[in-house]
Amino acid sequence: MISSPITSPAQALRVLMEGNARFVHGLPEHPNQDAGRRAALAPAQRPFAVLFGCSDSRLAAEIIFDQGLGDLFVVRTAGHVTGAEALGSIEYGVAVLECPLVVVLGHDSCGAVGAAVDSLEQGRLPGGFVRDVVERVTPSVLAARAAGITDVDGIVDEHIRQSVDLLLERSQVLAARTAAGTAAVVGLSYRLRDGRARTVTAHGPLT
Repeated sequence: MISSPITSPAQALRVLMEGNARFVHGLPEHPNQDAGRRAALAPAQRPFAVLFGCSDSRLAAEIIFDQGLGDLFVVRTAGHVTGAEALGSIEYGVAVLECPLVVVLGHDSCGAVGAAVDSLEQGRLPGGFVRDVVERVTPSVLAARAAGITDVDGIVDEHIRQSVDLLLERSQVLAARTAAGTAAVVGLSYRLRDGRARTVTAHGPLT
C-alpha cells in the first residue's frame, strides 16, 4: 500500500510493475480495497496513472497490476483504438487529475488485431461499428508488414507502438508534459497465459 502520493513517472511505473510481479507469482496484496480507502476517496480522486487498455475481459487493470480504489484512471476500448472520447479521457487524467504516467496496454492474441489481419487477407470488413475498430487497427498492421513483421504477436507490439505515437501526436497536452519531463507514456504488452506485462516502448523520464 502506498502511503505517500506518487508524483514521478518513474515511481508510477515501478509501482505498477511491482504489482504485476506480485500478480504473476500469485502473491497479490490487494491494496487500497477496504472501507477506509473507499471513504477517504469519496471527496476526490488522485490516481497515479492513466491506463489506456484493450477492452478484453482478461485485462482487468487493477487486478493484473495489483492496485485498488483510486489508484488507476482506466480508459478501455477494443484494440485500444484512439478516438476523441478516449483522447479526452486520457487528457483529463493527465491535465486535471495530474497523473504522471500514461500506459497503453495491449496483449497477445488480440482479437482486434486478428480481425484487421483477416480483413486485409480476405479483402472484406466486418459490419456495424466493429468495422470502425478494425479500420483503426489496420494502419498498425500495414506498418508492421512494411517493417517485415508477420507474426500476430509482433503485429500486436507494433500496434502498441503506433498507439503510443498517436497519443503523443494528437494530444498537445500529453506531448507538452512529456517533453517537459512531468509525464511519460509507456506501451506495455500483456501475456495472457502467465500474466506478465513487458515494456514495448516508452517516452519521457522513466529513470
